[in-house]
Amino acid sequence: MTGEHPPSPSSDRLLAAATEAFAERGFHGTTTRDIAARAGMSATAMYVHHRSKEELLYAISLSGHRRVLTSIQEASARGISPTERLADVACAFGAWHAEGTVRARVVNYELDSLSPEHREEVMRLREGIDRVFRSIVAAGVAAGEFDVPDVSMTTVSIVSLGLDISRWYRPDGGWSTEQVITHYRATVLRIAGVGR
Repeated sequence: MTGEHPPSPSSDRLLAAATEAFAERGFHGTTTRDIAARAGMSATAMYVHHRSKEELLYAISLSGHRRVLTSIQEASARGISPTERLADVACAFGAWHAEGTVRARVVNYELDSLSPEHREEVMRLREGIDRVFRSIVAAGVAAGEFDVPDVSMTTVSIVSLGLDISRWYRPDGGWSTEQVITHYRATVLRIAGVGR
């Protein structure tokens, strides 16, 4: 089971409505009726596209994780040195969480609401994201470009900092998305000990 459906305007509208509702009320505080109303359709019509509220969350989460993994893999491939790769990946990861903060908040903070089978599939994608960062940090240490006491702990720190952007950042606040991305990139390079 892939959790993804052939794209259609109705399905896209449902996913957008569910994302907004989950971000605002949380998975458990949202009803299928809430989602259907936001999408401008009946609850019965919703079930034509998705069999349950959890399946909607799964589709959102799976798609989101696949997109961010692809984004950072592509960013990593652009750089030559570990420092360039880490900078590019940090920009891509930060951008994904800052530019789509509502979607990213649902993708990152509603994992426990997924069924065990669906959560396991999503966690494999998260492990893939972790591996991209970890491989770059390890390469940077091996090349003498990074100075960190522990590759695994450094990786967890960098990834966690990026994920958390979706928790606190609001586009209508005091910082632009560009400022947040630039700050995250600079902080990641400092955590990695570039130039230390």
